[in-house]
Amino acid sequence: MKTGNKLFYGWYVLASSFTILFFTSGARYSIGVMFKPMLSEFGWNRASISLAFFIHMAVFAISVSVIGKLYDRYGPKWVIIISTIFLSCGFILTATINSLWQLFLFYGFLAAVGLGGTSVPMVAALTSKWFDKWRGLAVSLALSGNSLGQFALVPVFTFFTIHYGWRYSYLFIGFIMLAVNIVLALFVIKGDPHQLGLKPLGAEETKKEEKDKEKKPSIERTRDLTLPQAMGTKSFWFFTIAMFICGSGDFFITTHLIAFVTDLGFSSVTGGNMLAWYGFMSLLGILVAGPLSDVIGNKIPIAATFFIRAILLLLILKYKNITMLYIFAFTFGFTHLMSAPLTPTLLGKLYGFSNIGAISGFVNTIHHTAGGFWAYMGGVIFDKTGSYTSAFIISAIMAIIAFISTILIREKRHEIKI
Repeated sequence: MKTGNKLFYGWYVLASSFTILFFTSGARYSIGVMFKPMLSEFGWNRASISLAFFIHMAVFAISVSVIGKLYDRYGPKWVIIISTIFLSCGFILTATINSLWQLFLFYGFLAAVGLGGTSVPMVAALTSKWFDKWRGLAVSLALSGNSLGQFALVPVFTFFTIHYGWRYSYLFIGFIMLAVNIVLALFVIKGDPHQLGLKPLGAEETKKEEKDKEKKPSIERTRDLTLPQAMGTKSFWFFTIAMFICGSGDFFITTHLIAFVTDLGFSSVTGGNMLAWYGFMSLLGILVAGPLSDVIGNKIPIAATFFIRAILLLLILKYKNITMLYIFAFTFGFTHLMSAPLTPTLLGKLYGFSNIGAISGFVNTIHHTAGGFWAYMGGVIFDKTGSYTSAFIISAIMAIIAFISTILIREKRHEIKI
């Protein structure tokens, strides 16, 4: 944990990564809080604001892969700084909008581009370079900022929105991210331990284990698959279908939960609290998913999340009391990030880790684009029918399809005949 008498510098990088995610995740989920106040001020329909979120998610999904290459080439410092400028300007300018096209440009495009360089994939890559033996723990701790940020900041946004208006909420988070992220990027974050003459924590121990393995008789190794080769297997498409549906459920609920709760006559504070606890429960889901997968494999925990979601989505249609709404928020939130740590481990188990970035990157792009699309369709369905009932029913059917698709995955190493 310490090098000599000093705390290993990687822990400062981890804390900085946690802090960046804490604020960016809070900003990301703020759209659920601002949804109805924007409707009230501008008289837009729900599909219009949902479309802005769809654009935001699609641009984010594309930017992640592009910014990932820039990170590999230039390191995290300037990637975080420039991304933060885009992100903060996007939110600050959103506070000034008077027309829908401005929402599309500032929130849908500018903020999304910036989010690509300050979100989970970037933080996971940054943190993993500083830790070897403790890598899984370190990445999990850093990613917990995503869940705790939602838990802590959604009630703050709700308070600001109620007492000062939604515009001040966007100004608040925009300036906070601008100050915090740039200070951390300039004075704390380093992209590689070798910049400080250090090695990743636990590197010496891992190196010794690798030498011990080299002394053992060599065994035949299976060749790692590329993305095109992985696409040639049924398991890849079963999993891609599941992740399409996973993203759809995640962002449909986080975007429309507060609006749904207030439609039923409950206060926006109650809806904000539900979305906040949703975020906290997603942290518990991450902590359970990893250890559970070590015991029963990766696909069973993922499949279980879809089975649970299908039940919840059907129950919420019948029981709309305050108790059931909290149960829904708690339990759906618990499933929200369970697939996040399991996706790279499952894909690595199926296809090897040599091309895991390209393979998981494709799947994550599908996941986030689907999230934006179904959040948009939720708004369209409400505008057409006057309720979210049809959206919940379709979501439940999709969850069942995802459950079946996940079960059909062959959780064994896939090989290509040469």
